[in-house]
Amino acid sequence: MRARLASAALACALASCAYVDATTTQYVGVPRFPPADAAAVQVLPSEPMRTHDRLGEILLDISVDPAPPLADIEQRLREETAKMGGNAVFVVRDMVNPAAGRKLIGVAIRYRQ
Repeated sequence: MRARLASAALACALASCAYVDATTTQYVGVPRFPPADAAAVQVLPSEPMRTHDRLGEILLDISVDPAPPLADIEQRLREETAKMGGNAVFVVRDMVNPAAGRKLIGVAIRYRQ
């Protein structure tokens, strides 16, 4: 009986956790780069003026209730951009639908030297 109660409590606790899931799509025909350092990736509010190449898109599926901290969302963007070898990411869409959650789309970029 205790095991069932503990399992039910664990299931409820896990169901109420905030989450940030990511799906990435690298653009076709874009050079592939080795992974970068996620800590060095910049999260930008818009596309930069500095010359760059677009590497791909990152779609984040984010819980609304409870919502994760902004730092967790930015960290996930950094990690996914770093996997593509990018050194910055900018947000192109951020939508919230209480029934479907929050969807955020970022474009990973690599600055030209």
